[in-house]
Amino acid sequence: MPHSADRGPRVHDQHGVAGEREQVIATARAAKDVTTQLATATRATKDAAIVAMADALDTRADEVLAANAEDGARARAAGTAEALVDRLSLTPARLAAITTALREVADLPDPVGEVVRGYTLPNGLQVRQVRVPMGVVGIIYEARPNVTVDAAGLCLKSGNAALLRGSSSAQASNQKLVEVMQDALVARGLPRVAVQLVPGTSHAAATHLMTARGLVDVLIPRGGAGLIRSVVTESTVPVIETGVGNCHVYVDSAADVDQAVAIVVNSKAQRVSVCNAAETMLVHRDIADEFVPRVFAALREAGVTVHGDARLAGYAADSADASRPSFIAVTDEDWAAEYYSLDLAAGVVDTIDEAIDHIRRWSTGHTEAIVSDSVVAVEKFVAEVDAAAVMVNASTRFTDGGEFGFGAEIGISTQKLHARGPMGLPELTTTKYVVTGHGHLRG
Repeated sequence: MPHSADRGPRVHDQHGVAGEREQVIATARAAKDVTTQLATATRATKDAAIVAMADALDTRADEVLAANAEDGARARAAGTAEALVDRLSLTPARLAAITTALREVADLPDPVGEVVRGYTLPNGLQVRQVRVPMGVVGIIYEARPNVTVDAAGLCLKSGNAALLRGSSSAQASNQKLVEVMQDALVARGLPRVAVQLVPGTSHAAATHLMTARGLVDVLIPRGGAGLIRSVVTESTVPVIETGVGNCHVYVDSAADVDQAVAIVVNSKAQRVSVCNAAETMLVHRDIADEFVPRVFAALREAGVTVHGDARLAGYAADSADASRPSFIAVTDEDWAAEYYSLDLAAGVVDTIDEAIDHIRRWSTGHTEAIVSDSVVAVEKFVAEVDAAAVMVNASTRFTDGGEFGFGAEIGISTQKLHARGPMGLPELTTTKYVVTGHGHLRG
């Protein structure tokens, strides 16, 4: 079944507890008050603070993991799906990866002050377009504690204040993570309010953040379709829309079968609870006889249930029990689904054009992949598929800021304005023009 419910912070309740709006506004105002200090901080100051945050998280890992265990136990007691518990959970290895990503952010070039373009006009005026921070960046997200740290590090490096609104399911984890990072900031001479959790646990707290226009400069939602839709439609603060990942892998007639099997399984099963996991496999009819039995065996071994069309049903029926995955008939709901589980919609297509048409209908514009050794097929797919990322002979799981060399990422944008794809440091800046003259007057 598709992932149909938003299990993150619900943002449609307009009532909230008494005084909660004032608390949220006060938090946003405190962030706004330090934006000049953050925008003018040197790279050395920011990098030292980011490394200090990483060091503190390593040193206090037991505290963080204990808080996360509280959240995990509460989620399981509430009957939360295991895939969503996995998104919530931190392990020593995952926490180590998070702090490694922080240090990678510190090593990246500082985007603030970069001259995007510069030139001198015929009249002698010098024009420069320069990167500057956004100001106050609000992030509304679901049960992903890594986002708390990634967002804090990326916002600080790009000279922004971060307002973090995670889901209540990760409340203990987020409170501890922010406490540890704030202590590190203060120790390095930066304001504690550079990184803050949005106060309040009612559903209205997120709404108050979304309507803090003039105090919050941009909002970035990260989570399921319900959360993103609510933020986009209800916000009076500008929003960078991050997208749901209904990602496809198309296995072309000219695909290397061994490579295609590995890519499909990795795209689907390497980690199912993330937006860049594949949800649909499309197979060209000319390679189906050779490819489908092989991929079915691999998918069965990985525990994947195939939601297949009528043409794939024949292969499922003909397969030996030892190699046949669980198989049910595909529906339109399946084609549209972002599963967050070991489920895969699948079908056979007659042509690459049919595959592209299918993707055009069902894609969320996140990541689409082709497996093919045909230059012609690859060029056609890349040119005609409209997505933030197109993978050629590679797993969809590579659509990730860290994998792209950005360090951490703030999210993966599926919109077409300002930022698209994994968002790193440059995407957390805007620009201003600096025009220098010598007493120039306009006639």
